[in-house]
Amino acid sequence: MFIQTEAMPDPLRMKFYPGETVLPSGTMEFADEEAAELSPLAGRLFEIDGVDAVALYDSFITVTREDGFDWQVLKPMILGAIMDHYTSGAPVLHDGSKPVATAAGSEDMEFPFEDDPKDASTIEQVHEVMESRIRPAAQQMGGDVVYKGFHEGTLYVKFEGPTTALAGGMTNLFAHFVPEVIAVKDWRESIPKPGLDTPEGRAVLQILEERINPAVASHGGRIQLIDVRDHTAYLRLEGGCQGCGSADVTLKQGIETEILSSVPSIQRVLDVTDHAAGTNPYYAG
Repeated sequence: MFIQTEAMPDPLRMKFYPGETVLPSGTMEFADEEAAELSPLAGRLFEIDGVDAVALYDSFITVTREDGFDWQVLKPMILGAIMDHYTSGAPVLHDGSKPVATAAGSEDMEFPFEDDPKDASTIEQVHEVMESRIRPAAQQMGGDVVYKGFHEGTLYVKFEGPTTALAGGMTNLFAHFVPEVIAVKDWRESIPKPGLDTPEGRAVLQILEERINPAVASHGGRIQLIDVRDHTAYLRLEGGCQGCGSADVTLKQGIETEILSSVPSIQRVLDVTDHAAGTNPYYAG
């Protein structure tokens, strides 16, 4: 068995191609050993000291190392663990475990708009740019960007892996090549969220826009309010905040404290960013 490796722009992450199908569809991300209990393959990798996170895709595995560890030391052990897994005949996922694309519930929600036939030419150009320029860059990062729909000047896509940071650049790119595209958004933004148009939702949004995001922006990040439901505020950390090792501390000690103290009716603040877990708690209803 010959396993290929590929360095990534992030020096803490590396791709491993086993030459075998990893997942038939979707993706799964594992932030710790507990989450990796769903996957014998990910579990083997977490047995290696220095492995911080594992993500499974269709044809490759992305491993994130802890800071302070060296790939020259880790890579042989990771290659050995992957080889041991495939020669053992064990499944990649335990029975009943499904990739995010089918398990997290978000795929059970239908995209609310259908492509308008009058936009056919624009959509064709969008697909050309996506395939030639966007997806190769996303895959280089260890993820993917998938077309979901085009509606009233907004292109809705699904960001897989650590690719949310591409949204701003995509907007600029499409403004040049396909000027009919005014904005690029995560497709989940198209799903109606009545909780945002409530006193609680408006209060939380005001706190984010006036107190929190100006400070977070200095670090290249942004906190997005996804929804407010059952006295719970659902947030997504974007840009420099996504995948940040201090994200949990930032959420608990800063953002959560600010929101709970300012909006007493909010009882919980949940992070639904991809770095948080292999499945998305907001969409697991």
